[in-house]
Amino acid sequence: MTAIIFDIDDTLYDQLAHFKRAFEKHFYSPDIPIEELFKLSRIYSDEVFEDSENGTMTHTDMHIYRIRRALEHFDQSITDQQARAIQLDYQTNQNNIQLLPEMREALDICVKHGIQLGVITNGPADHQLKKVNTLQLHQWIPAERIVVSGELGYSKPNLKIFQHAETIMGLDKNTTYYVGDSFVNDVVGAKNAGWKTVWINRRKHDISGYDVLPDYTVDENRTMKQVICSAVSSGNL
Repeated sequence: MTAIIFDIDDTLYDQLAHFKRAFEKHFYSPDIPIEELFKLSRIYSDEVFEDSENGTMTHTDMHIYRIRRALEHFDQSITDQQARAIQLDYQTNQNNIQLLPEMREALDICVKHGIQLGVITNGPADHQLKKVNTLQLHQWIPAERIVVSGELGYSKPNLKIFQHAETIMGLDKNTTYYVGDSFVNDVVGAKNAGWKTVWINRRKHDISGYDVLPDYTVDENRTMKQVICSAVSSGNL
């Protein structure tokens, strides 16, 4: 393990709390399990992410689509106005995102052991770089090691974004780990690039239909600190 490259959303900070607050302000139903709704909205967001990036679908239409499709699973419908209001408050809430304490500790440990750090994140450049600044990631990661899909024209799980990171960061794919919450974008994408992976599975996603496995999983039984310490003690640094 010579380098660890992180995703941002729902990896370095918790998206669920901000989603919950925005959703319940504009559309509250006691019969809807919020975490399940959030998971579904992320699935539908990923489904049309490329369309929203290349302009085939507007970002607003993507936001409406993902919450509408997620709510259909609970036999609920939503107006365009409600969907836009939820998204607006969700984005406003993200102005107050905070680095998860366990991730702050993990970043500090990486620096202590000389592990190179970087970021690969999907999304519009201005939006994602604002999160970088809010999370104060420059304390650990220099700007030249932060890769945002919106600046490139291609995104995870596309192999090219991982290869781009390898080039600009001087990475050895055999000893580079990618850390992220999206199984397809992060684990499958990085594995296809020949990287090692750490899957952040706080939401208890099921991957029984996949033939790809992460090298490590962070969940209720294992923290990111434990993953790094395990690599250190086993001599994989």
